[in-house]
This record gives sequence, C-alpha cells and structure tokens, in this order.
Amino acid sequence: MSLTVVEQRSTLAEIERLRGQIQALQGGPTRLTVPVLPMFDGLVQLRTGGSYAVDAASLAMALAAGASRAGEWVGFVGWTDFGVEAAHQLGIDLDRTVVVPSPGEHWLEVTAALVDVLKVLVLRPAGGVDAKSASVIEARLRARSGVLVVHGEWPRCDARLSSAGSEWDGIGRGAGRLRSRRMRVSVRSTGRPVDRALDFPLVG
Repeated sequence: MSLTVVEQRSTLAEIERLRGQIQALQGGPTRLTVPVLPMFDGLVQLRTGGSYAVDAASLAMALAAGASRAGEWVGFVGWTDFGVEAAHQLGIDLDRTVVVPSPGEHWLEVTAALVDVLKVLVLRPAGGVDAKSASVIEARLRARSGVLVVHGEWPRCDARLSSAGSEWDGIGRGAGRLRSRRMRVSVRSTGRPVDRALDFPLVG
C-alpha cells in the first residue's frame, strides 16, 4: 500500500527528528529542525547552524515565516524595501521582527550580533561575500543555533533555492482581486535536486 503525500511528508519530518536525536547521543553537533511553512514540507527543511541561499525576496520571507508563526524572533538585514504588508500576508509576526534596512559597511558586525539573539536571520548582502566573512557568521550560527537565509550569493550553504517564474491567480480578464501566486522552485543541496510549484496565498 503506497503512502499519501501527507503521510510521506510526515515520515520525512519524523526521520529528520530522529536523526537529530541520534547525533546528540553520538556526541556530534546537534542540528535541530526549525519550523517552516507547510508548502515547504518535503522540499526543504531549515536546520539550526545552517545557511540557505535564495534568489527571490518572496522565498526569503517565506522561509522566515514558519519560525515566526511558531513564536520565534526573526530579523531582516539589508532590506531597504522591506514590505510590511508582504510579511503580514505570510504570517510573520511584526512584533517579533527586527529590521535593519541599511547596515552599510557594518553589515558583518550587525549580522553577527543579531545571529546571537534571533532564530532566523534573513540577509541581503550589499555586495559579494568572501569566504572569511562567511566563516565568521557560520561559526556564530553553530554556536547560537541560528539559521541564516541569504537573498543573494553565499560561499557555502546547506541548500540553494531558485525560482523559475510566477503565475498569478484571481485577476480574470483584466479585473478582479489577486488571490494567490504560484512559483516554481528548485532546491539544490548535497542530494538530488528537487523542484515543485509553491502557492503563496494573498490575504488582507
């Protein structure tokens, strides 16, 4: 008897949980899972101490939304055009969100400081990031059990999420109200690439 999609995703989540417990018993670094939105189930799982690169602002926000909904503090660094309404639509709790829109040349220090106190930090680097700077942040992530989501390039990361166009639903023939956005997303990590169409609901 084959498993349904829901059952398969539940099984994968349980496997990840048990893997973390085994690592703890073996004395290795414990990398706990961080909540993600249901649409990411079976596609990508955030783990403490990890970094994840994305090529779209909506993906970056969505990856932080699961932790925010679960009651964690999240932050955004380098987002001069941070969209409050977009964050609200994804369920991000603005009362537990820190935004530093323009850290300038001090982005590394700001990022390192926020990693100490936030569960998920979303970074939009102003330029290229060298391996030395990345290693400083990665060491902080492991020590503080945080997660870094980078909108842009990052020297080393657990997974890269790439978007391949969007479709909008609800406009009709030039009129109506937008109801949802569908985006094709491809995830590349150490394993086989996975891709899926994700639906971003529009509320409000």
